[in-house]
Amino acid sequence: MESMSEPTQKYSITMPRDIPEAARARSGPSGLSSYVAAAVARQIERDNLNDLIQVAEAEHGTITEDEVQALRDQLHQARKQQSRSGADTA
Repeated sequence: MESMSEPTQKYSITMPRDIPEAARARSGPSGLSSYVAAAVARQIERDNLNDLIQVAEAEHGTITEDEVQALRDQLHQARKQQSRSGADTA
């Protein structure tokens, strides 16, 4: 994601009024522009991940819910072990 120190350009966008009002309320000291830029950058990351998933599924077949759940379980177990290891070294 680009930082706000990168060159910027001003854009005019149209969206329902309640969205920028809610974003402005949440943006805090960084401001609305930074908040919106971060949200757009996250969406681009998601779109890129979806592209990668489509390529992987085209090459290796569809990922099943069972496979996804098994990987989530492995991640959960690894996090539990990591947090226990961190507590042991503290």
